[in-house]
Order: sequence, then structure tokens, then C-alpha cells
Amino acid sequence: MYFQNTTESQKWFKLSLLEQLANIGSEVARAIKWRQKGEKEHLEKALFRALELFDLTLSDPRWRERAKEIARARELVGDFFYGGNQYNSDAASLDRYFFYFALAARIHK
Repeated sequence: MYFQNTTESQKWFKLSLLEQLANIGSEVARAIKWRQKGEKEHLEKALFRALELFDLTLSDPRWRERAKEIARARELVGDFFYGGNQYNSDAASLDRYFFYFALAARIHK
């Protein structure tokens, strides 16, 4: 895991799974936006942060039973940006996937 700031990780572990995935989705959306604009540096920063947040979520002991699903989502994001896109993902499908977590997190607040 790349993340070392224990204060921020403690805050992260107080969020629900919906909130965590909504925040990851926000970074993925930023990465998609920067990719479309051809801004490689900004794309890399947003994607690094998204992967970092995925790693934090995977290290959260509350989601141990959901780890396979979370890891698969991380794999899809990585494949879309860095792999050969063997899962045939597109920006719209990733955005749609994470949108529902953001919506549910907002409703449950």
C-alpha cells in the first residue's frame, strides 16, 4: 500500500463502504476527464489517488468479505487505464458504476 498517513487512513476507515467507493469514483471520474483532455500529468495523479484509495479500502478489515468485489473493481480501473482493456470497459460504464455508490452514499447520510 502506498498510503502512509495514519491520520488520513483513520478518517478513511470511519467512512462507510458506499462513501469510500463514491470517493474512489470521484478520482476515477477525474482521471477520465484528464485522459479525455490529454492531460497526462493530471491523469496520473488522479489515477494514483484512486488506486491508493482502493488499497486503503481493501485494507479496511470491515470489508474483508467484500474484498474480491473491491479488488475486481480495482482491476477493471487499472485495466482500462493501463492494461489492454481486456474487459472492454469504457468511460461511461466506469462512471455509471461509481455513480450509484455516490448516489447511495448521499441518500444514506
